[in-house]
Amino acid sequence: MSKRPLIGLTLDAEQPGGYSKLPWYALRQNYFSAVAEAGGLPIALPHDALRAAEYLALCDGILVTGGAFDVDPALYGGGPQHETVTLKPGRTDFELAITRGALAAEKPVLGICGGEQLLAVALGGTLIQHIPDAVPDALPHEQPNPRTEPGHEVTITPGTLLARIVGAPRMAVNSAHHQAVATAGPGALINATAPDGVIEGIEHPGHRFALGVQWHPEYQVDPQDIAILRAFVDAARG
Repeated sequence: MSKRPLIGLTLDAEQPGGYSKLPWYALRQNYFSAVAEAGGLPIALPHDALRAAEYLALCDGILVTGGAFDVDPALYGGGPQHETVTLKPGRTDFELAITRGALAAEKPVLGICGGEQLLAVALGGTLIQHIPDAVPDALPHEQPNPRTEPGHEVTITPGTLLARIVGAPRMAVNSAHHQAVATAGPGALINATAPDGVIEGIEHPGHRFALGVQWHPEYQVDPQDIAILRAFVDAARG
């Protein structure tokens, strides 16, 4: 049996309260179990931008996870901060550092939900700060039903890496975001869109594997979600 590639997963961070009286890290178990099911060996990465290169050296691939926060609009020329925007600067600093390092080293990167948005910014793209204010007749991208169920479908762009991975023109996806990618960045491609035109996936063909999806494939709402994770882990095998 071939060695499992080591996949670094970025953690979320919370202030004191709930789990601990001190600041704490957290991440849902299904991120780890889905990576393991896809053939990877998942490890958690704390937020230390100064040591991002050292963490990256240990990993064969980087998975940038989602969370209830946003990328600072100052990082992509987004103008004044919308009232709905929540920042976690320490997390964003680390994720940008390790994502840019992975791209430079040609180590595979998979961005999920907020991680897809972070990848877009790392590639020089921009974001929509609040979908309801920017997209007429937008779908409820913060779906009211459970995340274990689909919120809407996405259309997969033919000829893209994502299309080759999933082998289907559409996927059913869950939806838990109030922001979205506005522009994918120089050389990057849009690989999935929602019925209202909101960008749901990006990739960069100039890198060995640089893929982001706005939904959460770790929930495996669609039968092809696991194929995304397997393709990422396979790319991390070298």
